[in-house]
Amino acid sequence: MNRIVTNFIEQRTLAGKRGVVVGTGRSGLAAARLLTVLGCQVRVADSNEAVTPERLGELKDTVELVTGPHKKEHFADADMIVLSPGVPVRKLAHALEGIPARTIVAELELASWFIEAPVLAVTGTNGKTTTTTLISEIFRHAGIKAFTGGNIGTPLCEYLLDMEQAEVIVLEVSSFQLQNCRLFKPRVGLFLNFAANHLDYHEDMDEYLSAKLTMFSRMTGEDTALLHESLRPAIGDRGFTNARVEWFGPTDRFEAPHLPGEHNRSNVEGAWQAVRRFGVTEAQAAEAIRAFKPLAHRIERVAEVTGVVYIDDSKATTLDAVIAAVRSCDRPVRLLMGGVWKGGDVAAFAREVRDSVIHIGLFGGSREVFEPILSKTFPVTWDATLELAVTRQAGLARPGEIVLLSPATSSFDQYKSYSERGDDFKRAVGSLA
Repeated sequence: MNRIVTNFIEQRTLAGKRGVVVGTGRSGLAAARLLTVLGCQVRVADSNEAVTPERLGELKDTVELVTGPHKKEHFADADMIVLSPGVPVRKLAHALEGIPARTIVAELELASWFIEAPVLAVTGTNGKTTTTTLISEIFRHAGIKAFTGGNIGTPLCEYLLDMEQAEVIVLEVSSFQLQNCRLFKPRVGLFLNFAANHLDYHEDMDEYLSAKLTMFSRMTGEDTALLHESLRPAIGDRGFTNARVEWFGPTDRFEAPHLPGEHNRSNVEGAWQAVRRFGVTEAQAAEAIRAFKPLAHRIERVAEVTGVVYIDDSKATTLDAVIAAVRSCDRPVRLLMGGVWKGGDVAAFAREVRDSVIHIGLFGGSREVFEPILSKTFPVTWDATLELAVTRQAGLARPGEIVLLSPATSSFDQYKSYSERGDDFKRAVGSLA
């Protein structure tokens, strides 16, 4: 527990205040723990009526739990309302009517008030987790103690309560988290790319972009905003930050044998530009990048069966991510797509991949979105499940081709997560062998 948290406790700054946390996921429970430690009276609200006090763990006898549809009375007495990342404000509009906007914060925002170490934050539509993890690996190779969390792994509130203090805080930050931040300010902010995504959550693309740019709004001339060159048309003249703005793009500066494709060359360059602000040398970065292997379900080669290569890119939940995956392949691609649609221009996507993709195998949800458009350019088949789609493509594929799972959707039609979807793909491929 750091000095700032300790001072708040000793000075009883929040004693007797009412904090309401929305959501009982890991971030929500971490926020509830922190507010409790700080002396708040805490209420946790979850719309899922099946949630029981046991879900609260050590907090079940300390905080109040209310479940079911959110009501005004759940929030009327709140001095602070902390939203979990997956809870958009507009879905609570009826219950939050009349409550000042300044009362509503994200878990990330709450925790950031108590952080002492400098923050390096990574955002973007695609590649956040790989780049964030790579940055942490570079710091490790350089002997710099870094905490890695935010949208991946450990919530920032947990770090404050449970972990030894780090020299650098490395955070993956999503638009969901940033939308309810006002004071969060990294020392270095890295914006990798921007494409249609989460339009099932955000009202439109402008709201989505504005949420991303929130990360830069409180930065000063002592901070650095690192922006991919593809963002210039959208934000180059927007006046979104007072930080030093620098642009980056793909280079061949580093050997990255396990990170194929132009998009990864951009991510690697962005990671280097970020870590060098903290004293890392190019030689230290090169060593870490050369050894780095991507996380599971990100353009991950699974097997080669009778000359056909099978690649798991289940993490690709946007059309732009699929384009990047296809471009990283050096053979004709049989593309597996399907799941819960999140938005994008399917016709433009078809134009981008038509020279590399020879067949599209749809599975599960969003057939009505993909098939009418993609069938104008590609042979298209549909199967009810991923396993059936894999089996079909295995029967059609010829040596020298790739079967690529890169769904362009979230997984929630048939799976609990993209990782479960990727594991099912691996299992289906394993049965072929």
